[in-house]
Amino acid sequence: MTAVADALEMNKVESHLHPEGSFDVEAHEVPKGREEIWRFTPLKRLKGIHDSAPFADGATKVEVEAAAGVTVETVAADDDVRGTSGLVPTDRVSARAWAASTGATVVRIPTDTVIEGATVIRHHGTGSETAGAGHAVIVAEKFAKATVVLVFEGSAVVADNIEIVVEDGADLTVVSVQDWADDAVHLSTQHAKVGRDANLKHVSVSFGGDVVRHDFSAEYAGPGGSVEALGLYFADAGQHIEHRLFVDHTAPKTKSHVVYKGALQGEKAHAVWIGNVLIRKEAEGIETYEENRNLILTDGAWADSVPNLEIETGEIEGAGHASAIGRFDDEQLFYLQSRGIAETEAKRLVVHGFFNDLIRQIGVPELEEKLTSTVEAELAKTIQNFTGNTLIEKDATA
Repeated sequence: MTAVADALEMNKVESHLHPEGSFDVEAHEVPKGREEIWRFTPLKRLKGIHDSAPFADGATKVEVEAAAGVTVETVAADDDVRGTSGLVPTDRVSARAWAASTGATVVRIPTDTVIEGATVIRHHGTGSETAGAGHAVIVAEKFAKATVVLVFEGSAVVADNIEIVVEDGADLTVVSVQDWADDAVHLSTQHAKVGRDANLKHVSVSFGGDVVRHDFSAEYAGPGGSVEALGLYFADAGQHIEHRLFVDHTAPKTKSHVVYKGALQGEKAHAVWIGNVLIRKEAEGIETYEENRNLILTDGAWADSVPNLEIETGEIEGAGHASAIGRFDDEQLFYLQSRGIAETEAKRLVVHGFFNDLIRQIGVPELEEKLTSTVEAELAKTIQNFTGNTLIEKDATA
């Protein structure tokens, strides 16, 4: 497997923020919860997929609605297309999913093709008794333009690897929607390779599930590449939703812009966001910024937000990050109430405003409408119990 061998050689990341990867499951120790990459994750709720719980086929049913001009095929697990993104598992769950996958769904957008409409890959959970392992590869060939939406729904225990390849000059949007039933466990590793002057917009949306952990990483195969990573999440009572990002600036004059927003409500609702950006010595003239905002709607919910920025060269255009965890903005509420809007309705409008600017950036109209409706449904659960208005905020710019 030449692609896998090349990926191993190219993915020797020296950053202490990102451990070296391996396809060998036994090279990854069973997490104990004290490790940096696992310290926020509730291991006891992972149904053993981080250890040695068996994987089996049939945990999810996959259906593909391909837009005209897009090719979709299922290939065997030993097909060379696996590994072309440079993905190398950096944790035991990803390595186990790689080894256990019996095949891969491959979505390909041909060279110089502009695709109208979105290609949708639906994963329907069929139950949470036995874990499933999944794999998908999305390839936008040179100068192609398309949108691919991944939808995860139903009850299931799933670990998967998603590879994204954006070749030179291509423009790709990938949206991953985790809309699971309340008992679902989903650990997803998604890795992208962005070519010369190529653009990737990656969107992660998490609403349902008992435990959802979503890891997204990106690297660059040439100068001029751009990554926009957007995220939206809403955690209810007892839910654990975790998003981890790693943007590896491996080429000069590349860009990355990360914005994740989340709301939390209910007892023991927990959200985690970890943003890691590595600017290598050869990545001169790059621009990067990452931002995470969390809105706490009720007592008993909490969020952890950790932005990390590692810079190995001073020859950059700009780099920075911002992180905030708080309740409602006094000035916004005062403005609305001073115009005769009741407090409960004012708070609902503030939450909508908090999310809507991000939802509009997704660029998939039918999905934007659905997400707005989902946010409304979540707000209806506890709109009468909104409390507090303190704010904790951290900003840094280099």
